Amino acid sequence: MGPAVDPVPAGDIQPKSADVVIVGGGIIGVSAALFLARKGISVVVCEKGHVAGEQSSRNWGWCRRMGRDPRELPLIVEALKMWGGIEELVGEDVGFRRTGILYLCQDQSDVEHHAEWVKNAGDYALDSKMIEGRALAELMPGAQKTFRAALHTPSDGRAEPQKAAPAIARAAQRAGARILLRCAVREIETEGGRVSGVVTENGLIRAGTVVVAGGAWSSLLCRTVGIRLPQLAVRSSVMRTGPVQGGPDGAAWAEGFAYRKRLDGGYTIADGTISYHHLNPDSFRYFTDFLPILSREWRSVGIRFGDFLGGPFGLSPKLEGEGSVFERHRTLDPAPAVAPLEAARANMEKVFPALKGVPTLQRWAGFIDATPDAVPVISPVKSLPGLVIATGFSGHGFGIGPAAGRLTADLVTGNTPLVDPQAFRYERFIDGTRHRPTTGV
Repeated sequence: MGPAVDPVPAGDIQPKSADVVIVGGGIIGVSAALFLARKGISVVVCEKGHVAGEQSSRNWGWCRRMGRDPRELPLIVEALKMWGGIEELVGEDVGFRRTGILYLCQDQSDVEHHAEWVKNAGDYALDSKMIEGRALAELMPGAQKTFRAALHTPSDGRAEPQKAAPAIARAAQRAGARILLRCAVREIETEGGRVSGVVTENGLIRAGTVVVAGGAWSSLLCRTVGIRLPQLAVRSSVMRTGPVQGGPDGAAWAEGFAYRKRLDGGYTIADGTISYHHLNPDSFRYFTDFLPILSREWRSVGIRFGDFLGGPFGLSPKLEGEGSVFERHRTLDPAPAVAPLEAARANMEKVFPALKGVPTLQRWAGFIDATPDAVPVISPVKSLPGLVIATGFSGHGFGIGPAAGRLTADLVTGNTPLVDPQAFRYERFIDGTRHRPTTGV
């Protein structure tokens, strides 16, 4: 089972129409709903399960600028400004703290790699810098291992995924957005060559604009209107511990383990060097699209065989009664990869012996929505007016989420966009643009 997520009150009866329908109640969808509702726009969020039921509550909880693809840097700068004022924006504490993040370096090649990112980031590097010696040791109290150096960004931070998206959703409700739970969108309706609404399990909602923010489900839903969206699901596993006395306050990535201090005093731990893709028809449908990132990341993505026919993304997904695949799979809840998690914890204990004997309280996994260049799509679709896509965040979506929602709202309303959206355009996947991944999933 996934982590317990703060509840969001179910919305009222499904309306017959709205200005905008948002498909998906993750952090992107509810953030877009908040900014649209604050503009007085009639917006309905349709969530087939519960708010933040999938990757928006299952991620590491990092809010980082450091190490991002250059195309994401303008947006994450805006996102971190929003995180700094998140309590005022949503009226609740979601655990955001500017405790800094470290990328720990084992050897000189690691140092050179991270120093190159600082150089390429230019003005967007802001306070990111290489540190070593006493400066590094002070950020890792209790560490029994010395690292060569680290890339450190003091202004990066952490937040609680199980609190953030629900708090944003409740703020959107107070602003006038309707959030419908257990309301799966089966297909997108069109009329006269443009979007006209959605068909949910409870009937039709007419709308001039539909935002697809369905995470790993987005590609499947887009196919109902003939839109080819290359996207694959990648399984990532996480564990959390009980409270730990002492230890570092922030978050860090190292070869073999990654961690984040939690508000409850424990740690979220993962292995940032391995994730898994379960073969399904999309693996072959989008094989050539993903070749560039596969050639770059083949050591860190394990291939697994799953239910090729009857799985959620299979040829003939198992259905219940007359329902759709979206109703059959209300919440994707894959099994965690226990062995890599235990290895990650063991690696962290070697560095921080204070973890020894602290209980593991839970393990879980989630499916990351990955694109061929590991950069999201936040874009209208030129060939189908009224359709806006906000998906494919490739494991980077939590930290960037509030700003991605704001940008999505800007594109819906035609307001001046928060940042230049050119890098996130959908058409880059169909116009012959060469995919250039610079970061992994």
